[in-house]
Parts: sequence; structure tokens; C-alpha cells
Amino acid sequence: MRSKEVIPVEEKTERLRSQRMGTMPEGRLLLSMALPMMLSMLVQALYNIVDSIYVAKVSEDCLAALSLAFPAQHILIGLGTGTGVGVSTLVSRALGAGDSRQANRVAGNSLFLCLCCWTVMVLFGFFGAAGFIRSQTDVESIRSYGVTYLRIVTIGSFFVYFEICLERLLQSTGLSRLSMWTQMIGAVTNIVLDPFFIFGWCGLPAMGTAGAAIATVIGQGVGALFGLYFHLRFNKEIHIKLHHCRPRGRIIREVYRIGFPSILMVGIGSVTTYFMNIILHSFTSTAVAVYGAFSKLQSFIFMPVFGINNGIIPIIGYNYGAGKKDRIYRTVRYGLLFASAIGLIGFSLFQLLPRTLLGAFSASESMLAIGIPAMRIISIIFLAAGFCVVAGSVCQALDKSFAAFFVSIFRQVVGLVPAAWLLARLGNVNYVWWAFPIAEIFSLLFSWLFLRNALRSMEKKLALRTAS
Repeated sequence: MRSKEVIPVEEKTERLRSQRMGTMPEGRLLLSMALPMMLSMLVQALYNIVDSIYVAKVSEDCLAALSLAFPAQHILIGLGTGTGVGVSTLVSRALGAGDSRQANRVAGNSLFLCLCCWTVMVLFGFFGAAGFIRSQTDVESIRSYGVTYLRIVTIGSFFVYFEICLERLLQSTGLSRLSMWTQMIGAVTNIVLDPFFIFGWCGLPAMGTAGAAIATVIGQGVGALFGLYFHLRFNKEIHIKLHHCRPRGRIIREVYRIGFPSILMVGIGSVTTYFMNIILHSFTSTAVAVYGAFSKLQSFIFMPVFGINNGIIPIIGYNYGAGKKDRIYRTVRYGLLFASAIGLIGFSLFQLLPRTLLGAFSASESMLAIGIPAMRIISIIFLAAGFCVVAGSVCQALDKSFAAFFVSIFRQVVGLVPAAWLLARLGNVNYVWWAFPIAEIFSLLFSWLFLRNALRSMEKKLALRTAS
């Protein structure tokens, strides 16, 4: 009689974890994947906003400086998260198809790409940070604060790239809780250290914006170390060896074919913020501070939506690789429902409590006069943004990354900046804020069209695969 194969308990557990991507009820699976990421991203949003809240207590110029540095810092993070989108999608797809060797190769190449991203940011920190800040303002104090902050976070970005990479590898195999803890540990470290470095607690020198940057880099380093520990200890489906890290052109091209639209969207968003800062600064630096405050506050709405996004991509990637069309459709429906609910909550909060939200930034009366109408007008975008984000992530997971890229280009380059520039010609800063909901209307329309086309294309490909 033929003996049965004995499977180690640890390996059996890992198989079951991977298989749940194709068997667990979609709504529960999406929540189980997304909720840990939503929680960790909310903590991320908290530590991003804590920097601004603390430096606002130093001066309004410090808050404006962080607002001017934000576009470049956003590109820094976007380069890592876009790379992570490509890596996560390819790893999930390989595991869904039962190709563990390919999953290991992709994971190894992701480490090489982290080094490449860091090198780019170091060069920018040394040679481009000063020019970037100075091009947006002629106020010398704001320039000085901004250049110092930006140089520290770019040169110290080594840790954030490896933290993001390890988080995505954990997500790819369904270990979203450990990915959450990686982010949360780094974020909490940053939050705890902020006042020590910014205000000079316990005998440390008060360093203002430089202290905020140092606390950020240290927090990212701690997060990266815990991410490495969790990966080595618990991520048994991926085994990275040195030869897996050898750059492979085909894998790198695939990573960026999927992830580059995400990077480009972040880049476009950063360029948009850059030009919006210039437009708003033509009225007053207080308007720049208001815009910076909104950018931080809106992350409490968008980060949970991005958590849904991060949960959707590996689920769709796995089921696309496994050829399970119905599960893909149900995942999309749940994703749109959850994201739209989050957007509605955000809209309500910004409509009802704008003064309270701005009060967290020690807002002066002049900042409140500009900020309260700004909060109410811009927050209209939350009603459509959840749908747009989820639609873009579905397109990426189904090899239609260009769709998300086009929507972002059209919304910001064709819609937002030109509309803001034209409205600014009317001479009232309150008119400028209406450029945001105007641009979002076009984003909603194109997102719906591209989502519909991506799902139709998916059906055709799966039908051909089944027929062959």
C-alpha cells in the first residue's frame, strides 16, 4: 500500500494561509486583509500629523516649511509604495499559480530595488533639496526650515524603503497583521521621539523641524528592523537566498510595469502640490499652511481607503492567477462599498468640525478665516475618492495599470492645477479651493469607465485560458 506524504505542520499552516485567499468569503477576507493595514495606516497618518502639530507650536513658518517639503517627501514614499505594489502583485500571482521559485526571485529583486531607490533619494538630498524648497518661497526662515527637514528625511530614507518592502512581502502571503505591527511600531517610535527632538526634552537640544526629521528616520529604522524579524520568523512561503537578489531585467520590468503608474501618480500628485503651493503662496503663506494642514488631515480618510486598496490587490492577484472570476467581482463590490462608506464619514467630519480640526495646528484667527471654508469645500472630494482609489487598484491588479495613471494625469494636470490657476485670477483664495471638487468629478467619470473595461478584459482572458 502506498504511504501518504507526511506534510510538516508548519508547511501545512502556510498552505492553508495561502489557500484562504481563494476560499474565504470575500467580504470577510477583504476585511481580514484590510483592517490591519487600515489600523497601521491610521497610525502612520497620526505620526505624519503629529510632526506638523508639534512644529506648528514652534511657529507657523515651520508648518509652512513642512508643507513645502511635502511634495518631495511624498515622492520618496511613493517610489517605495509603487515598487511595493508591483512586488506584492507579482508575488501574490506567483503563489496563486503555485510557482514558489518565481515568488522568491521577485522578493529577492525587491531588495535590490530598495537600494536603487535609496541611492536616488540620497542624490536628491545632497544636490536638489535646497533648490526645491527655494523655488517655492522667498521667505528665508521657511526656506531654512524646509531644506534642513528635507535633507534629513531623504538621506535617511534607506530604512523606509526596506520597511515598505518587508511590509509588502508579508502582505503578499496574507500576513497583514504582522505588516500592521511593522508600521505601527515604527510610527509609535516616531510619535514618542518627536517632542524630545523638536522641543529638546530631557536635555536634548531643541531642533525644531530638524528634530521632526530625525525622529521620523529613527522610527523608520525601528520599523524596518521589526519587519525583517517578522519576515524571517513567520513568512515561510518566501525564502530569499543571495542568488534571488541578482537583478533580473524581466522581473524588474514587470514590477515597474505594474507599479510605475502608482509611482507616477504619486509623482504627479507631488508636482500638483508643488504648483498649488506656489499658487497659494501668491496670496499668503498662511494659505500654504492651511493646505498643508488639510493634506495631513485628509490622510486620516485616505489611509483607511488605501488599506482597502492594499487588501484588494493581493486578493485579486491571487484569484486572477487561479482563474476565479466570481471571487474577483465580489471582492471589487465589497471594496467599493467599504471605501465609499469611509469617504462619507470623512466628508461629514470636515463639514461639521473644521474649526476643531484646524485647532490641532494652533491655528491663528487668520488661519481659521482661510481654513474653515477651505476644509468644507475641499472635503467634497471624499464623496468620490473612495470609488476612484479602489477602481484604480483593481485596474492595476488586472494588468490595466495605465488606466489609473490616466485618471490621475487627467484629474491633476488637466483638471486641478489649471482650474486653480484660473480661479486664482479672480483674486480670492476661497475660489481656488473649488478646483478640487471640479477635478474630482472628471476623476469619477473616467474611473468608472476604466474599471468597467478592465473587468470586461479580465473576463475575456480567463475565458481564453479556460478554453486552452
